[in-house]
Amino acid sequence: MRIFSHTCSNTEIVCALGCASMLVGVDADSDYPPEMVAALPKTGRDLDLDIDAVLALTPDLVLTSLTVPGHEQVVGALRAAGLRVLVCDPRSLADVYANILEIAEALGVPERGHALVAQMEAAMPAVDAAGPRPKVLVEWWPKPIIAPARQSWVTDMVQRAGGSNPWAQVDAKSLPMEHAAAQAAAPDVIVMSWCGVKEANYRSEVVRQREGWDSVPAVAHGRIHAISEAYLGRPGPRLVEGYRRLREVIAAAGVA
Repeated sequence: MRIFSHTCSNTEIVCALGCASMLVGVDADSDYPPEMVAALPKTGRDLDLDIDAVLALTPDLVLTSLTVPGHEQVVGALRAAGLRVLVCDPRSLADVYANILEIAEALGVPERGHALVAQMEAAMPAVDAAGPRPKVLVEWWPKPIIAPARQSWVTDMVQRAGGSNPWAQVDAKSLPMEHAAAQAAAPDVIVMSWCGVKEANYRSEVVRQREGWDSVPAVAHGRIHAISEAYLGRPGPRLVEGYRRLREVIAAAGVA
């Protein structure tokens, strides 16, 4: 099969399934594994995908997603161009697993999909917290603060890692909020996972310097951590690394 991947998480799933040789092109954000994707044609990112360039690669299947706002427009354009499309829209960790199985089935390697899901599940056991769970603010963006809500696999990951998401009951994928609203939740741990920003460029002072935040437990106790969006924001195999890092910072806050 000839596969084009429009989403970096799907690219990583294809490679983890041992099917990198099927890829004929990827989106500009697909950067992992570098030895497998660096030389592939890249036809734009997110909403700026060049549909004609994708068509020129003659893929049998395009893997895309609705994880980025506005992606539904690209999905519609791909279908209108006559391309066969598989769309992922995970809202939970169980959905991520289901997408892996769906992609593996489409690529003709269903047994590899089941093996990959089993490996991920085994690597992310649920922590049995002995006491109160630390409240964890994961920031997709710092201003306004955007945090995952109920319809996010990250909420599941935080819970598994021994923490709790203060916005776990908000029925949305993510929640933009003013600084005061996040401050009122008094998070015990703050995780910077800013989308589109390299982890090396995350700056904890951006959080510490917010007005009135010196009394927020996470700030007062120096529990501001950087975890690359590649490990939390891409619903694929590297969520395991995101879980591992979440577990470390939550454990350091006094639980598990």
